[in-house]
Amino acid sequence: MQTSFKYSLEGQESERLLFRRITDKDFDTWLEFCKYPDSLKYIFSQQQLANEDPVKRCKIWFERVFHRYENGLGGMNALIDKNTNEFVGQCGLLIQTIDNLEELEIGYSLMPLHRGKGYATEAAKKCKLFAFENQFSDSLISTIHIENEASAKVAIANGMSLEKTTFSKGDPVNIYRVFK
Repeated sequence: MQTSFKYSLEGQESERLLFRRITDKDFDTWLEFCKYPDSLKYIFSQQQLANEDPVKRCKIWFERVFHRYENGLGGMNALIDKNTNEFVGQCGLLIQTIDNLEELEIGYSLMPLHRGKGYATEAAKKCKLFAFENQFSDSLISTIHIENEASAKVAIANGMSLEKTTFSKGDPVNIYRVFK
């Protein structure tokens, strides 16, 4: 695996969070995320893994994360609470293809116990600032399932506006965008 990748926020901090690379050691912690049905209902297209066991869903998640790292497609970062050292969730900059265009996306997923505390917004804002400071793109998107109101609120709090509704991997999604 590469020791670094272009869009990594590894070593970055926000007010309450530390960003670091995800490792195999995070699997058991993230497995708890995969056990909650609501955690994945907007992530895996068309509920393709809805009937799979949480271990399989977690393995697929980690395969995707490491594939991104290894192929320069950005990637999620572990979010660690600076005060408690707890694993809060994942957030990062991801290369996505939407409507045949390559875009840089801010993605985020939080552990169920840490939702509703502003961590996703804080992490997403740090990703936006980092991407624009490093001139990775003139605009960023967040691709959000049309029923995922909580993620839409995070995008709006991050200064993003609804640009369009389209399909991604078979699911209806709203594309939120922010410009530099």
